[in-house]
Amino acid sequence: MAKYSKKAGEKVEKVMHEMKEGTLKSGSGKKVKSRKQAIAIGLSEARKEGARVPKKKSSSAAKAASKKAAGKKKKSTTKKRTGTSFLVGSYPVPGVGSVIRSGVSLSLARLRSVAVPSGDSLQAQ
Repeated sequence: MAKYSKKAGEKVEKVMHEMKEGTLKSGSGKKVKSRKQAIAIGLSEARKEGARVPKKKSSSAAKAASKKAAGKKKKSTTKKRTGTSFLVGSYPVPGVGSVIRSGVSLSLARLRSVAVPSGDSLQAQ
């Protein structure tokens, strides 16, 4: 059994002819340039006239289909940064995990092991 009736096919054919002539307008009054949009308009008109045309997909079904298609795309291969770093003066200190935002709390042994160029000083609170 065919999905679309002959009447629906004829309606789409008529609408495609109108599009090629440049007389087919969308609901907003603009000229239709897209082949897919013209087919959609033809099927919609055939549906209104009572022709046998499959139901339109609901918006939730369309969203589910697009999510499924998006899931098939290749995932990026960029690496995430796992370590934390802290700036002392204008020089980064990698691997410092115990940083408190209100007042900097670092292990003094860790800071002493980092070479700080002359001119920059660490101020203890």
